[in-house]
Amino acid sequence: MSGLRLMVYDRTCRGRPGLLGLSHIWQSGSWLYRGLDRIDGCLGVETWPEAFDWLMSYRSDQPIAEIQYWGHGKWGRVAVDKLAIDRSALAEGHSQYQKLCAIRERLIPGGEALWWFRTCEAFGADAGHDFAKAWTDFFGCPAAGHTYIIGFYQSGLHRLVPGARPHWSAEEGLAKGSAQEPLEALWSKRRAPNTITALRGAIPASF
Repeated sequence: MSGLRLMVYDRTCRGRPGLLGLSHIWQSGSWLYRGLDRIDGCLGVETWPEAFDWLMSYRSDQPIAEIQYWGHGKWGRVAVDKLAIDRSALAEGHSQYQKLCAIRERLIPGGEALWWFRTCEAFGADAGHDFAKAWTDFFGCPAAGHTYIIGFYQSGLHRLVPGARPHWSAEEGLAKGSAQEPLEALWSKRRAPNTITALRGAIPASF
């Protein structure tokens, strides 16, 4: 079954006056991806509730095959502006839980959908392992994320399927600290593990 390919990005990272911020880069990337027919819809957002409302409602008569989020991340969490979500958002009683349940109902069935967090190090360290497993199990579909700080090069990309344990080292991408207490991540580079560039719109099968 085919479905929508959707992108959300953080539009709050605008930079200082006279300088481009990351939001401008992410917006330009969304235009490129739309021109290359890699996505069917995109929205820049200032909050997670705004993002989830759009994912619930955009062309609501059609299922969703893929969701990419371009923004900021840390070990085990992803942020829009200064508001981060982690695995706690998947628990009943969290303010965003019902919206995430509704988005789950829109995903194409059979575990064929994909969440891809194109953020820094969200899948790194023990917290990243926990987040990846919780997210895939909740949505019943694969999720992908990175263990390094990403830019044009995006290293440490891993895809996890529901019910599986993370197959990458919890110390991958760490410059300082430990998997239990990470302090600093490494920057992506061409020869780092599982590296793609920002121009690549699909996850290699070997990842």
